[in-house]
Amino acid sequence: MGTSAAREPDLPRYDELNDPGSQLRPHWRTLIGRLRSGSTDAIRRSHELTRRLIAENGVTYNVYSDPQGTDRPWALDPLPFVLPAHEWRIIEAGVAQRCELLNAVLADLYGPQRLIAEGLVPTELPFGHPNFLWPCSGLKPADGRWLHLYAADLARAPDGRWWLLADRTQAPSGAGYALENREILEQVHAEVLPAVGVRRVRGFFDALRQDLLRSDDDVAPLAVILTPGHFNETYFEHVYLARQLGMPLIEGSDLTVRGDVVYLKTLAGLRRVRTILRRLDDDFCDPLELRGDSALGVPGLLGALRAGNVVVANALGSGVLESAAWLGFLPAISERLLGQRLLLPEVATWWCGERPALDYVLANLDHLVIKPTYPNQHFEPIFGHDTLGAARDRLVTRLKLRPYAYVAQEHVRLSQAPVWQSARGADLVSRALTIRVYAFTTRDGVRVMPGGLARIAQQDAADIVSSQRGGGAKDIWVLSEGQAESVAAPSWSPEVRRSDIPSRLVENLYWLGRYSVRGQHELRQLHVTGDISGAAAAIQFLARGASQVRNRLSTRYWRGVIALQRQLHQAASSGSSPREQRDPLLQQLAALAGYCDTDMTRDEGWHAMQLGCAIERAQFLVAMLDAPLGNEAAASPEALERLLDICDSLATYRRSYAGMPHLTPVLALLLGDERHPHSLTFQARRISEHLAALVPDPADPEWQLPPLPAPTLEPPALRAALAAFAEEAGRISDRLSVRFFAHVDTDAQSLSS
Repeated sequence: MGTSAAREPDLPRYDELNDPGSQLRPHWRTLIGRLRSGSTDAIRRSHELTRRLIAENGVTYNVYSDPQGTDRPWALDPLPFVLPAHEWRIIEAGVAQRCELLNAVLADLYGPQRLIAEGLVPTELPFGHPNFLWPCSGLKPADGRWLHLYAADLARAPDGRWWLLADRTQAPSGAGYALENREILEQVHAEVLPAVGVRRVRGFFDALRQDLLRSDDDVAPLAVILTPGHFNETYFEHVYLARQLGMPLIEGSDLTVRGDVVYLKTLAGLRRVRTILRRLDDDFCDPLELRGDSALGVPGLLGALRAGNVVVANALGSGVLESAAWLGFLPAISERLLGQRLLLPEVATWWCGERPALDYVLANLDHLVIKPTYPNQHFEPIFGHDTLGAARDRLVTRLKLRPYAYVAQEHVRLSQAPVWQSARGADLVSRALTIRVYAFTTRDGVRVMPGGLARIAQQDAADIVSSQRGGGAKDIWVLSEGQAESVAAPSWSPEVRRSDIPSRLVENLYWLGRYSVRGQHELRQLHVTGDISGAAAAIQFLARGASQVRNRLSTRYWRGVIALQRQLHQAASSGSSPREQRDPLLQQLAALAGYCDTDMTRDEGWHAMQLGCAIERAQFLVAMLDAPLGNEAAASPEALERLLDICDSLATYRRSYAGMPHLTPVLALLLGDERHPHSLTFQARRISEHLAALVPDPADPEWQLPPLPAPTLEPPALRAALAAFAEEAGRISDRLSVRFFAHVDTDAQSLSS
């Protein structure tokens, strides 16, 4: 079934910047005029500041199978894409209508299925789709909404109109990138942006947060963001949204279902979850009823949904609408369900499962693009005009053998947007462009973000724009109506929200503390070992741990982690001396410790991180003291001086004692001086203090360290006592993991709401 055609074969691609007379379009004039009035240095600084902010903020897009590595820096053009107010009103109304329509379609498909019974939807389209979830049949979302967050991909055709290319209904990505783009350009164009009159996007996220945290009962609601993990292509966005929305970022293993109720595993026990904003595909969400091989989901989640005890946004099964084939049927569906014509025209679409549509497609291949009906068919769009000879014969054969598996769409020649490709001048180049616009359904209607994510291709005449193909991004500036945009005061509640830290996150913070200290120790031994590999491994583990808990770290800490990785790479490839390699890295690790001390809230996560630091230092000190106690050569003044240097205590020793180091005063300092922050006694006290903040009964013998021996004890007995101390510190680490991180001990799983 087709829609009205979008093809205008005789028209050139639409120029977003200039009209047919090569004059700047009115809505671009203020921005371009201000930018061109500046110097070349100002343009260069804009490029440099954009790149620097992307690097410092760690904005990445993970590109699969990229030989240069998966973490590709986000490619943001400093020049925004400008939309006039009158155009935006049309887009906004069309996206809001479409969001309402797709909600109604999902309710029908998983409910009465009148659309199928009336012949408006062929059965093959939903039932053949891998994301139609049969276990969700008859399910009614607790809040009545199937589609919370929706995204529409749009392109401007040569006729100047915006056409809808695709609906994103499962777990739409990119909204977080859109907000980050705006926050970067607010710094890059701090003076230009208010003069142009651009609508804010922050209010969209404030409203989304309030909606997700809204509850109909007196219990403080808990909303979480479910991520598949740091290997996902948009993991940066998951972390970023968690920070912006103030919600825990969790993985499937952080949740458990008991009695059809979803709980978050926290250090204090289990906390009921009311809302899950998921970034995980439909079929991975519940291995019990959906995809049995999924290690990413939550067993029993569907049972909790049927019982109405949790809201999942978007509802499971909403991915069934992600197929180009729907575009050919939605105009008639809109008339049936809403009594309205679609405000946004769709690209002309034919599902080949219908014989008349197949005949039309075979007769007009040169003007069409062939796409898969279902997302589990992995092939790139096929452009008919590029398919000749034997390749065309094979395509025709495939279409005839399995027509239901293919969709044909009119070939739309994408518009061209201006791009600042070079920092060396004000000249602009043209690149093909599409935009993604976001909306979410509230209990009071649909709200559309006044802006969104513009994507640009690497080439000017491209027909496909994709981040996975190396494309870039732009911020979308929607111009206001000529008056200052009012900013609604955020709602305020006197209730203090609980800090619900997932157990896995606390565990990652614990190990982040351990590896930060381990990196320092490995670096301090570098001039002895001459090998940076141990320090490199510790820093890599530190960076990995930091990425897992990024939403709990300050911006300064995260930027410090990025700087540390950069310095490590430079040190490893510099060929410089061990001391030259270690000093910048030690300084950066010290800076991270300072950011942790000054920026982090003193909650369970901070105490776990400090506990990890203290246990790592204690075990390291025991290992360092074992050598001079068991080997006479290691107790020489020269060896003890190296020991003091490795333990960052040489200057303190020299201030306290005269002459070359001797074993007795060294033991007094490193073992027994409670005022010295690098002594074992100091670490033992810190372990006890931080344990007291984490465990419910710190006086319990299982959380008690053995008393430290006196430094004057005979070496054999002292060695044995220190070994027992280090071993017990390791046991405490294991008990923490079992009792509070993994929740293996059921006695610790107190239920809380």
